Amino acid sequence: MLLIDQKIFKRAKKGIRNSPFKLFLFQSLQKGSLSAQNVFEKKSKYLNQEFMFINSASFIENEFLKLIKIGVLRREVDGQGLTSKVRITPIGRQVIESSTDLFTKKISLIKKLVKCLKYQLYPR
Repeated sequence: MLLIDQKIFKRAKKGIRNSPFKLFLFQSLQKGSLSAQNVFEKKSKYLNQEFMFINSASFIENEFLKLIKIGVLRREVDGQGLTSKVRITPIGRQVIESSTDLFTKKISLIKKLVKCLKYQLYPR
């Protein structure tokens, strides 16, 4: 079971590191929930500088879906069912708390370029 946990943890860590979001988004999600529209309206607060080109909340929603698939985020539930807001999962909390260098690590220029091109060419 420990090996599976390590794989899940590594996948979650990689997903968070490769996402367009700043640490502030994940810290905000630890306190409450956010919708893609909220993040889009305040994108300078929540998104990394190289992703300011994002021009729709649907792009952010797709990024939320990727993080939901790997287990970092989950949909918020109210009395009516699922909502458009997301919350952070226990695994997401654990990754954020234990990996302090996750957002401070320098990314090489080539990796930044590849990442930006991937996001620019990715169909929305």
